Amino acid sequence: MKYSACAFGRELTISLEKEGCLLGERFLDYADVAALRPVNHRVLIDTLAGERVEVSMLGFSFDGFWEELADLYAKRSLDSLFVEEEQLMLCEGEYRVPGESGRGLIALYPDALCVLPQTVRAVRIPLCFTGQIRLDGYQLTLTSRSGRVCTVGKMGYDTMPFAERAMRAAETVKKQRAKALSTLRLAAPFTEKGLFRTGRSEQYWNAAFGPGVCALELFTGEDAATYLYRFSEPRELFLQMLEEATEAMGTHREIIYLPQEQLAEKPLYRMAVDRSEAVRFLRERSDGRLIHGARHAERLAEFLRS
Repeated sequence: MKYSACAFGRELTISLEKEGCLLGERFLDYADVAALRPVNHRVLIDTLAGERVEVSMLGFSFDGFWEELADLYAKRSLDSLFVEEEQLMLCEGEYRVPGESGRGLIALYPDALCVLPQTVRAVRIPLCFTGQIRLDGYQLTLTSRSGRVCTVGKMGYDTMPFAERAMRAAETVKKQRAKALSTLRLAAPFTEKGLFRTGRSEQYWNAAFGPGVCALELFTGEDAATYLYRFSEPRELFLQMLEEATEAMGTHREIIYLPQEQLAEKPLYRMAVDRSEAVRFLRERSDGRLIHGARHAERLAEFLRS
């Protein structure tokens, strides 16, 4: 929808679109937005580059503008989390995730819980990696295997049914994932295996380890390359972050290997990287790729010994 408002010190027309907002002649992609905030009938848009865009003089259109902008931003954040399954519940409530707390949209899916604030901190919490889910009063606490804690709650009458559905979904998806993983086989030198998403059991990965190195093979129907990593963390921590990163990316393998300059040309992938600590962790430890070819096995063995 189009709105008449003031921004950059002048009157202009603002068009809210699926991928960003057109402020006069300037297009601001949601991938470049760090936070949205309504203040005294003005809307403040903070960018990741440190710029603040102030939209004012909306008049009676203020409420409609803010609601549409916040909704489109949340939907675009959801796109960047690569959610595929049908939504079970969508509520507004309080949240606390690492580094931020506030109030925003909270969505439940068969395999994940998504927090969609009006900031770059949107997060998808895979239920398969939760060690404990507990309801205390009006707050639902999700503790991951790594010990990270996220809480959501104060959703009014939706709190109890949301919690019950989340607990049932977590139990179901863990059983589904364990069954799917049990059917996957490993061949030397690979010793670890995992899925991208539980609902896509035909697409999976294998990992091989050497001293401070890891080789990752992706089985997604595309014969491409083996991805190499060097790390100084304990192997258990690296493997845990690897599992979380592959779960975050789904089958969008590009987000773990594209150079930064190429990633900049793909707004949705930039949003995905900004919203996943595990993906950033994996990208920072990248040591290139081995293209499948005649000497692939030999070069892989050399890398794992290095």
